[in-house]
Amino acid sequence: MTDKVLVTGGTGFLGMQMLLQLLNKGYDVRTTVRSLKSKDKVLTTLRNNEVSNLDRLSFIEADLSKDDNWEAAMADRDYVLSVASPVFFEIPKDESEVIRPAIEGIIRILKAATRTKVKRVVMTSNFGAVGFTNQDWQTVTTEKDWTDENAKGLSAYEKSKLLAEKAAWKFIETEGNGLEFATINPVAIFGPSLDSHVSGSFDLLKGIASGSMKMIPNIQLNVVDVRDVVDLHIRAMTTPGAAGQRFIASTDGMISMPEIAALIRKERPQLAEQVSKRTMPNGLLKIASHFNATAKEGQFMAEMNRNVSNAKAREILGWKPIGTKEDAVLTAVESLLKYDLV
Repeated sequence: MTDKVLVTGGTGFLGMQMLLQLLNKGYDVRTTVRSLKSKDKVLTTLRNNEVSNLDRLSFIEADLSKDDNWEAAMADRDYVLSVASPVFFEIPKDESEVIRPAIEGIIRILKAATRTKVKRVVMTSNFGAVGFTNQDWQTVTTEKDWTDENAKGLSAYEKSKLLAEKAAWKFIETEGNGLEFATINPVAIFGPSLDSHVSGSFDLLKGIASGSMKMIPNIQLNVVDVRDVVDLHIRAMTTPGAAGQRFIASTDGMISMPEIAALIRKERPQLAEQVSKRTMPNGLLKIASHFNATAKEGQFMAEMNRNVSNAKAREILGWKPIGTKEDAVLTAVESLLKYDLV
């Protein structure tokens, strides 16, 4: 019997890759879209990427901010991959405008999954819920860690992912009624894009590759290929031991922003002339953080412990990264070039 999966938010960068892998593996897939007008775009993108079994894909209109259609979306589904996040076209002045919809959205999904007897929900959380406030570089950040929601410098977006995940675990504990649940917590997601719609993490690469970043901050990053993030979701969906667990999605090691710049100059020579060779002194970033919001966020990131472990995903899910951190960066840059985004 073919397992039936609901993917929320199939039009997104991650959601589209989720549809691709699930269909190629032979799953019966339904995806939610905020408007059925998006259906043709999704199908065209998947066809352009030679996806198999498109006859096994169906669509339903559902919005995270409304109750409409969520139970219908989950009717007859075995699994739910909760990928979609509330969408904001401007940065809200009040962080509660970001946090409240994120919490309400995942609880809406979990309630519908409980009522429709879904077996397991896998939530796309974020590394922002795990290790954003661990500044002790002598330790290793694991899934046991939680970001301090009261930390100064934590963005509204990261805080929303943190509090939404906490709310989800609390719901499972108190009202889950046997619903199995797991989370995937990705670091910066790179890798290839199926179309011109890329993730927010690509903004950093755009800044470096386009030359708009005149000085490169010496900030270490953890990165992951989008295909690995999808693979982890599917493994967490089907592996018995994954229920009740969190999994960090990250390639091995870390890579600094100056290293990314040097990598692009070397491996993508058509961009070399516009990629800055200047590294911002650490002291300058710290001074600027007192006066500039972007620099403040950069300083917050610079202090973060980047000794991050992916051992749990390897051990419980039998997962290993598709490639290196350099591969994840370069395939992302290739997509920026392919779709004229840089």
